[in-house]
Amino acid sequence: MSTAHAHNLDLTSPPVVKTIQKRSLVIGLIFAVISLVLAFLRPDEFFRAYLLGYMAWLGVALGSMAILMIRHLTGGGWGMVIRRILGAAMRCLPLLAVLFVPVLFGLPKLYVWARPLDSIADKHLREHLQDITKTYLTVHGFIIRAVIYLAIWNLLSFLLTKWSREQDDPSARDNTQRFKAVSGPGLILYAFTISFAAIDWVMSIDPSWISTIYGLLILIGELLSAMCFAVVVERILVNYKPMSEMLKPDFVHDHGKWMLTFIMVWAYFSFSQWLIIWAGNLPDEITWYMRRLNGGWGFVGLILVVFQFAVPFVFLLSRPFKRDVRRLVWLAAWIMLMRYLDLFWIIEPNFSTTFSLTLADIVVPVAIGGIWLAYFFRNLSLLPLLPAYDVAANEVLEPAHD
Repeated sequence: MSTAHAHNLDLTSPPVVKTIQKRSLVIGLIFAVISLVLAFLRPDEFFRAYLLGYMAWLGVALGSMAILMIRHLTGGGWGMVIRRILGAAMRCLPLLAVLFVPVLFGLPKLYVWARPLDSIADKHLREHLQDITKTYLTVHGFIIRAVIYLAIWNLLSFLLTKWSREQDDPSARDNTQRFKAVSGPGLILYAFTISFAAIDWVMSIDPSWISTIYGLLILIGELLSAMCFAVVVERILVNYKPMSEMLKPDFVHDHGKWMLTFIMVWAYFSFSQWLIIWAGNLPDEITWYMRRLNGGWGFVGLILVVFQFAVPFVFLLSRPFKRDVRRLVWLAAWIMLMRYLDLFWIIEPNFSTTFSLTLADIVVPVAIGGIWLAYFFRNLSLLPLLPAYDVAANEVLEPAHD
């Protein structure tokens, strides 16, 4: 018998989840209408902002799936207490598969390789594209690979969700080994697919530039976004049962340590890429940084160094800070904002040599986010906040009744 059953605990999500779902949907639809107007009036700006918003919210869903698989491999109450939060974010992947369609309509607006070669004025770039567009960067290839990425992610989500739902049934079998069997290869598949997706969807905006660590930069950013998002949601839920009885300072402390780990790895990858390219000083490589260090973009990069790494790093060194979810949530929300700024700094300079922030850059990501959050909170409300009949559930529930 599970601890939850023994103590007659109600593990359903609190009513506030439905309230936030409705409000998110209203905000998302309002901003979606404004976005559609911008799509007709300023299509170039719209598609750039759409890719930015899509990558930001895709990162939360994929990062949540990856952290969930890490938890299945390693165990621990830190992951069990947010398992259904991570699962609800992961189950937004079908929505994100649908939301990818507008990117396909904007291919010529976003990617120079998707345009007729005769329309490209830069002779050097045109010659470069003559070879690469015959072998890899083709519209058909882009679509086929996108279908493969999305199919793999949704398949992993489906299996993890199916077995997780079974653990709400008292007669269910122990699925621990099943989770491990999928999570090991699943993490490898995630690493490869997101790396290639990052190349296709973001790095190929500038097809003359390459970086072997680029996919890992996107990957670690997704993990950071997902953990911060989980902290924000657990802070909302901690005011209500059952989260108020399940979330312990030790678990919050672990979440803070994961945030610190991901921030340090992000900084390491970012600095490694910069140092290697800068030391090599090759014209085909250094142009990417030259665009992002001039024309006002360098100030954005400085903000990221200070406020996505240095300041959070200092705060997260404090043990008492990491154990208090009411303080940690503010840093988590701030880092999520910095994640948006980081993607903005990666994507937008490809289209403008001087810093520019358009209305679409704000409206479109909010529209996608509102719809995404509505779907997330719907997912969260459909299952109990803890799989009560999982063999590891007692690790979360027992301390609450010592």
